[in-house]
Amino acid sequence: MKKFLLALLAIAACNIAASAAIKGDVDGDGEVTSGDVTVLYNYLLMSDDSSMVNGDVDGDGEITSGDLTVVYNILLGVDTPVEPPAPVIEFTVNGVTFKMVEVEGGTFVMGTPSQEGVVNPTAAHDVTLTTYCIGQTEVTQELWVAVMGYNPSYFNEKGNPDYYSYHEQYECGINLQRPVDYINIADCEAFIAKLNELTGCTFRIPTEAEWEFAARGGNLSQGYTYPGSNNVDEVAWYRETIPTMVLGGEGWGPQSVATLLPNELGIYDMGGNDEEWCNDWYGNYPADPVTNPTGPATGNYRVTRGGKWNSYAISCTPQLRAFNNAAVRGNSRTLRLAMTK
Repeated sequence: MKKFLLALLAIAACNIAASAAIKGDVDGDGEVTSGDVTVLYNYLLMSDDSSMVNGDVDGDGEITSGDLTVVYNILLGVDTPVEPPAPVIEFTVNGVTFKMVEVEGGTFVMGTPSQEGVVNPTAAHDVTLTTYCIGQTEVTQELWVAVMGYNPSYFNEKGNPDYYSYHEQYECGINLQRPVDYINIADCEAFIAKLNELTGCTFRIPTEAEWEFAARGGNLSQGYTYPGSNNVDEVAWYRETIPTMVLGGEGWGPQSVATLLPNELGIYDMGGNDEEWCNDWYGNYPADPVTNPTGPATGNYRVTRGGKWNSYAISCTPQLRAFNNAAVRGNSRTLRLAMTK
């Protein structure tokens, strides 16, 4: 509770609404009672959402009678209401809502074990991080449009016209819940500058260490092979789980965010879907323990993390590193926001 109150106080300076949810607490009063059933009934019968805070109880993206069933089960003791794995802070900008998850600071082993006689740029080392927030999902096309007023994405209706100047054009449908793509580091920085101007907050691109700690589940980590599971199919959109690998086929490319299971912190899609820019230049890890590392001072490439929709399962592990030219855009590269507490 203390952590949640601190999260609310921190966000007040941004002039943005903040909220956290308890499963089944539809009216947001901090407990699950028959009043939550009444609020859901009023919404389902009369579209009255004046008292509703957390109506999507079952997390399927819509409010239906199924949410009533979940609340009933909680009241009957069949299902137990639980607090979210980490405080979730909610923001709304130009009518679009997005969420940030608080990642409590801690120490973890970043990277992979060294092999004798092999120079390993991902050598395991101790990293300590202070508390920060990270996006519950990748930045969606919907949020990007709300902030920037345009959609750069390859996977948007007929795609990005600049990209298609040398690629075959095809219809890929409008789905603004896909992650924004076809953005480089400069695009990310411009988006964040505008978002900060609109909100009065200080969003930023996550560091590589912050990204990996969050992907591993932070202090709640269960040591899974992939972010949230030992079964990659449960948590990652990659070449074996997307509907098709046929160029331009229905379901080809990234999928809607938050449609698979989250990890221990309640964060979605940290393996697969689209790979995500980090703020660090790519370079060898330090050998000694570090606190709040930000990577090399300069470099030729920026780190990207998380695998992507057209990659193999190995790319969806929390520790795997990749790198890309910071100026280059691609149809499988996106952004996840971070914010210092």
